[in-house]
Amino acid sequence: MIVIQAYGRGVKGRSMSAGDAAPRTRNNIKPYNSINMAINKNHEFEDLNGVKCAIAEKNVSQQRVDFLKQLLEYNHFTVVIVASPPPKVAPTPPPVAGTDVSPIPVAPTPPSTFTVGVTDVMFNATNAIFGRLLHTPDGHVVTLAYWQQKETVSKDEIPYFDKH
Repeated sequence: MIVIQAYGRGVKGRSMSAGDAAPRTRNNIKPYNSINMAINKNHEFEDLNGVKCAIAEKNVSQQRVDFLKQLLEYNHFTVVIVASPPPKVAPTPPPVAGTDVSPIPVAPTPPSTFTVGVTDVMFNATNAIFGRLLHTPDGHVVTLAYWQQKETVSKDEIPYFDKH
């Protein structure tokens, strides 16, 4: 497991002493104890049903949820699924006085989508796929085409960069 530590300066104008919680290092730099932010846009996490989760995918269909849940649980991840919030709708302008009020057409309900997360906040789908960390139930390594459901059987004997 890779652990990333961020470093910062101690309190300005104060040198670190033996009583400080962080170990004394060169240039009086001490590590922060906890970081609660994504490394980048590809490594997001948020609270799903009150549990801190790494996001596997957002706004996915029920069919995709079933596929991801089966695959991730096979790879020993605890999966959390929540309904995605509905898209924001622009408010309608108020009717102008003296004009004919016609009934407002109701927008069709968008298809229900879901957010899929895993409780292991170190999980990153891109790293898991290209690092060959995930396996299918039939014993193959998960490829990008299998993850995207373009293939029903993972063809892991051919590297992704050799496929034409």
